Amino acid sequence: MNKMCKFAIEDIKDKDGVYNEAKLVESCNNIIRPGMTEEEILSSIMQSALELTTESEPRWQYAASKIYIYKLYKEVNNNRGLKKQEPYSNFYDFIKEMTTRNLYGKYILENYSQEEVEELEKYIKPERDYLFTYSGIDLLTKRYLIHDYNKKTLELPQQMFMGIAMHLAIPEVKGKKIEWAKRFYDVLSSLKATMATPTMSNARKPFYQLSSCFIDTVDDSLNGIYKSLDNFANVSKFGGGMGIYIGKVRALESSIRGFKGAAGGVIPWVKLFNDTAIAVDQLGVRNGSVAVWLDAWHKDIPEFLQIRTNNGDDRKKAHDVFPGLCYPDLFWRLAEQDIDANWYMMCPHEIKVAKGYSLEDYYGAEWEEKYYECVHDDRISKRVMSVKDIVRLIIKSAAETGTPFAFYRDTVNKMNPNKHKGIIYSSNLCTEIMQNMSAMEIQQKEIFDKNGDKIVIEKTKAGDFVVCNLSSIVLGNVDVNDEKEIEYVVETQIRAMDNVIDLNYYAIPFAEITNKKYRAIGLGTSGYHHMLANNKIHWAEEKHLEFADKVYENINYYAVKASMKIAKEKGSYECFEGSDWQNGDYFKLRGYSSDRWNELKQEVNKTGLRNGYLLAVAPNGSTATIAGTSEGIDPVMARFWLEEKKGSIVPKTAPNLSWENFWFYNSAYNVDQSFSVKVNGVRQRHIDQGQSFNLYITTDFTMRQIMNLYIDACKCGVKSIYYVRSKSLTVEECESCSA
Repeated sequence: MNKMCKFAIEDIKDKDGVYNEAKLVESCNNIIRPGMTEEEILSSIMQSALELTTESEPRWQYAASKIYIYKLYKEVNNNRGLKKQEPYSNFYDFIKEMTTRNLYGKYILENYSQEEVEELEKYIKPERDYLFTYSGIDLLTKRYLIHDYNKKTLELPQQMFMGIAMHLAIPEVKGKKIEWAKRFYDVLSSLKATMATPTMSNARKPFYQLSSCFIDTVDDSLNGIYKSLDNFANVSKFGGGMGIYIGKVRALESSIRGFKGAAGGVIPWVKLFNDTAIAVDQLGVRNGSVAVWLDAWHKDIPEFLQIRTNNGDDRKKAHDVFPGLCYPDLFWRLAEQDIDANWYMMCPHEIKVAKGYSLEDYYGAEWEEKYYECVHDDRISKRVMSVKDIVRLIIKSAAETGTPFAFYRDTVNKMNPNKHKGIIYSSNLCTEIMQNMSAMEIQQKEIFDKNGDKIVIEKTKAGDFVVCNLSSIVLGNVDVNDEKEIEYVVETQIRAMDNVIDLNYYAIPFAEITNKKYRAIGLGTSGYHHMLANNKIHWAEEKHLEFADKVYENINYYAVKASMKIAKEKGSYECFEGSDWQNGDYFKLRGYSSDRWNELKQEVNKTGLRNGYLLAVAPNGSTATIAGTSEGIDPVMARFWLEEKKGSIVPKTAPNLSWENFWFYNSAYNVDQSFSVKVNGVRQRHIDQGQSFNLYITTDFTMRQIMNLYIDACKCGVKSIYYVRSKSLTVEECESCSA
């Protein structure tokens, strides 16, 4: 026991003697009893280290992690039927074994020779296993490492990272493949960046659905609605989340084929998506996840705002769907300037019949002009409520359920770099992906006779079916003041995500068509609060604004530069010509006028760009835990807390908590939310898509204060708001977009 206690603390010893062997041994003596097995003794040492973890002594969790890893090595050897073997020896034999057992895809050994695998084995760095906190290694082991069909762990962390890296490097040319595999491994294994959960989980496996989330636009037809349901079922089957824009579907009591009052509105269809999420779960692990989006001017909005609340008719509820509202700027301008003004809700089908256009296809001043055209057209029926009453419904739902999510459609479309090819109606499940969308059109069915068998072929014109390819820079684990390091990590991740597009398994063909049309990716960030604490910056000080502006401008600059370099090598995305990237409007809209930006603008114009969309900040809850950092762009929940998981209590702390950074970690609920909105607007200038941005409220917040946060977000150029989180409210985390 003493030997293992010494091993556990050797990396956390300090000159003040806070972390010492005797303290751990004393704690263990209260648990360990004669006759215990070696495994029970190791578990007891690990539990003792966890119990010693406190706000003032946070590094005991790393001692627990070391014992966990020691146990993991023994367990994997035993599960693989090996006697005594160094943890990371015989990597080629390991891959062969995993391939034979159908746990690794055959494509790994088809693309790498034994000599190449042995070269990569020499590059594996076992010492990086000790970078994990206890919570990080525990989550990685249970959810990401390869297990057999009896759920026994067979893979070690560095084997996982190298397996992912090898998969991601397959599209590279022969002379560069090993070099890029090493680079991908280096960035991921050092926890300076993480890939999205589906990539971390599925890269190297036989079924490699690598993308996090998808967005579909529902057509206003029976065939279109059921085709979208089918798409959602197939995406959910392989672990993807879904955003569904349903704003084109006709409202309650609208006409069908001229018969007035025949339509059932959007709520019955929302319930079908709800039931599909439950029915098509993700291999029994969790229900499917779907956000359904509707425009704030749609006639069914009042009912839509109550689908998750606890009061009212349960036949009109959809408790497993996450509702989201798409707001024009006009709505929040009226809320600020004339809250008692009338708000007119209309049916999109009636507008199309009367006016010959779809109101949702416009934005900004043009949308506003057409909105009032429709308001004054007597052929279009209206549902009228005051802005105040609509806001009350929104905030009541937000306080009770954390939703609806918010999507500021005018800002999104104004800043869309590919507005020449379409419009963005809504976001995804986690409110960070914002790309051109359009509904697919089922055109006709044809019957063919093939050897006496009748074959029915359905022809469908593909729309823009959005795919999210995500990864995140761990800002707390890199030196954000070192531009060379930022450039290295950003360039590595842009290359990795671009390769995901070509490697991905697509459950539905429409996703592949759109993914290869725009080659859209979403480089995000985790460890934001961790970064601030590293740099001794308080959340609510003005210095924060300037610092965030600089960090995200650098990330954006190197992301654009990296994509441009790949375009020089592999070609631009299909829709580059005429885009804001090509004509320079992208740079002009963001006020980029320095010499380095002007030079890059000219290079992009000349060379092209590989990816039509580049940056998107996901919530990255799970992968942030693995990296030992704070989630996304949110403040930490507390400096120290206890998390209950399956009957056990696990201590958790703010990242790298110490007396040096202690006072730089403020709880999310103690942070000035209006300042958070302001910072979000500063970051947003540099992000071509969106950010999973949460509001944190307490019971002290009034309805007016919450409304003002929505108004401020609109005025600051924020593109979306994810959850409104309350201390009394437990909200469901998005697993799909963890990046």
